[in-house]
Amino acid sequence: MHVDHFLLSKNGWVPNNPRLPVIIYHGVSGDGEDLADAFEARFARNGWKGIWRNGVYNYHHYHTMAHEVLGVARGYATVVLGGPGQREFLISAGDCLILPAGTGHCCIGASSDFLVIGAYPPGQNPDLRKDAPGEAGIHYIDTLPLPDADPLGGDALERLWTGKA
Repeated sequence: MHVDHFLLSKNGWVPNNPRLPVIIYHGVSGDGEDLADAFEARFARNGWKGIWRNGVYNYHHYHTMAHEVLGVARGYATVVLGGPGQREFLISAGDCLILPAGTGHCCIGASSDFLVIGAYPPGQNPDLRKDAPGEAGIHYIDTLPLPDADPLGGDALERLWTGKA
């Protein structure tokens, strides 16, 4: 597996997260099982909750009350991270994105078989925001607890979000 990471600064009404980087794992394997099932099992094993199957919404949005993991189980898509006019990425089966609270995301095109497995750290429930966060939203983003574990069981989240690994 290869890991990329980068910070996103505020972009208009999208707050992003100026202190926690987006983390992208590439080349996640299902180790012999269906990749969707493998993502679900890994997320659950590492304490991430509210596991769902779907895609990525086709409008710019973010969450103030939850960090989010998105594991691409099938197909491919072009997503924009950071809000309108920001960074475009082609993501495909085996990619896994860890988005800190505040990170804008939007799907601008996908294959017909595109499937994402998503989840959130325990005790965090995503709000869906399509407008400026206001003071309360910024406060949530700034004070939201860090997850206890990387959703894939690796060390990228601890290393990049806490600097401890």
